[in-house]
Amino acid sequence: MPVSRSLLSSPHPTPKSSFHLHLFVPPPSTAVGRGRGRGSRSSCCCCWSTMSPPRPSPESSSSSLLSSSSSSDDDKNGVELVKKYHNQTKHSLSRYASGPHGLDWANQPNPFRRYISAPLLHPHNQTQLQLPHYPSLFRNLPLPSLLSLFFLSLFLFNSLALSAWKTTGFSTWSLRVNPSSGNLHPTEAYILSPPLSNLSPTSHFVAHYAPKEHALELRANAPSRLWEGLPNGSFFVGLSSIFWRQAWKYGERAFRYCNHDVGHAIAALVIAAASLGCDARLLDGLGQSHIRALMGLPDHPTLPTTSRPVKGCFSALEHEHPDCLVLLFPASSPEFSANYASMASAISKLSASSEWKGKPNSLSKEHVYWDIIYSKARLLEKPPRTEEGFHVPPFRSSPLFNENSYKALTIGEVVRKRRSAVDMGRSHVMHRKAFYQILLHYLPSGSCSEGKQGEQFAMPFRVLPWKAQLHLAILVHRVAGLVPGLYFMVRNEEHSGELKRAMRPGFEWVRPEGCPTDLPLYRLAVADCRELAKIISCHQDIASDGCFSLGMVAHFEQALHGKNVWMYPRLFWESGIIGQVLYLEAHAVGISATGIGCYFDDAVHDVLGLSDAKFQSLYHFTMGSPVIDGRIMNLLAYPGPEIDA
Repeated sequence: MPVSRSLLSSPHPTPKSSFHLHLFVPPPSTAVGRGRGRGSRSSCCCCWSTMSPPRPSPESSSSSLLSSSSSSDDDKNGVELVKKYHNQTKHSLSRYASGPHGLDWANQPNPFRRYISAPLLHPHNQTQLQLPHYPSLFRNLPLPSLLSLFFLSLFLFNSLALSAWKTTGFSTWSLRVNPSSGNLHPTEAYILSPPLSNLSPTSHFVAHYAPKEHALELRANAPSRLWEGLPNGSFFVGLSSIFWRQAWKYGERAFRYCNHDVGHAIAALVIAAASLGCDARLLDGLGQSHIRALMGLPDHPTLPTTSRPVKGCFSALEHEHPDCLVLLFPASSPEFSANYASMASAISKLSASSEWKGKPNSLSKEHVYWDIIYSKARLLEKPPRTEEGFHVPPFRSSPLFNENSYKALTIGEVVRKRRSAVDMGRSHVMHRKAFYQILLHYLPSGSCSEGKQGEQFAMPFRVLPWKAQLHLAILVHRVAGLVPGLYFMVRNEEHSGELKRAMRPGFEWVRPEGCPTDLPLYRLAVADCRELAKIISCHQDIASDGCFSLGMVAHFEQALHGKNVWMYPRLFWESGIIGQVLYLEAHAVGISATGIGCYFDDAVHDVLGLSDAKFQSLYHFTMGSPVIDGRIMNLLAYPGPEIDA
């Protein structure tokens, strides 16, 4: 029988409505992935590399749940297939989602994609302009800079470039400005730009970004009709994912992590562009077939249907899955509209006539094929919606509560110094004013004296064309002036009633001490949550050692039914954008953070009292004071060591 632990019991005086939550934890003989000693963690911002899940039973193996789907599946069946995948890839207190049994270091994917024989064009040196101070970004955007070679160089340097190299013993690895689960970096980026002197002086062009060289690989000419009706100085960034890079380490759960990383990259692009006076908007009216054509990517490869992972030479697994296209434009532009039908027409001519330069390099000699990832990706491709409207929402600043919480750092300094903490000290205490100020930057609607939170008007969430779908369940450990316990931040107040009905009826739902009036934050229960945070985050100490940890809770089922199954990856994009803000806020106040993709999904739901698919936890984070490993040496990003992986 499982042992019942009262993990949300409180050492503090509690209100009359207080109660105990019970989380059922298997005895040591059956529990998996137990917590390890402090300082024994690997460098991973998702789950720890030495954790090998048990071999799944036939009932829980990577079956072809999604392989049987066809184009005739109706929306309801599609939603059920997505829910099956999501449930199958949950970690639980008794088993982990299926993954590799140890790491095949000989076939670790090369983190750098290159297009062999494509012209490699170095934009400019990385000399920094005097960029605005970090907190000012959330109040207003600076005057736009002119689109140029130097602009692109600085934009990429502060969004997708290398930020450092690290070395210890015989190991050397790179870090990037945009975070990635396990530092595996499945996300690739493409620039579509109008003519630029010294790069492509006469033609609009498509180029792949090579972060190791901080250079662009010129791939093809782009159709000028894409820019019809857009402001001068507009350009596009396309993002794609190589699933194999994540599947190498995380198995069937890799699709989740790839989409976290897409969200991280979107936020990194938006923030770097904003520092140069540019706004951004996701072009979600285009289908993924359009995005694939714009970036010169081949169609989905023909792959076998299998009931379990298969190892072999599957070079097709190194293909790139098209994710999204982001439009970047001067923030001072007058009102304009993007014509999706015209764009789609221009793209069709590009795919029929363009000659693409360069062939992609090989990333691994051998691979492991997880059918469930690729069949799911096919199911979730968004079809064209050229009839959709395009609208740029008015910019709305975020509330300013305590600017003194921030260090005097520019945006460039914050984004390039961002690191994922691998260990945290237990002594640092955050003041509640800093805590509240940080949370105010997660408000999608910004300053909202009238109306409710929900519409995404504030930085960087304004890039998304849908209302906020994610909320924050926060376990407060060490915040001065705030009693430890379970708190909840409602980011879309249209969901408030549904959340309260879905969650435990005994929760307090009271405003905490000194909370700003425009911050929809509520205390649910008073308790010492440190052990709880550790257990639900796969027994990882780092979740309990910081000032607070949190889980991002998505309005899950309704988002899939209300829009379509292709909202599933987009929910993870939104979580990745929130995660990038968490990273930057931590570094801006002088501490650190780390994303935690390894958590026990339904144990989190049990703590909150969630019993169905209406709401689901999609991503965890923790914030606190990092413990620095003195054995690791830091090296400059450029020029880096002459190694390829």
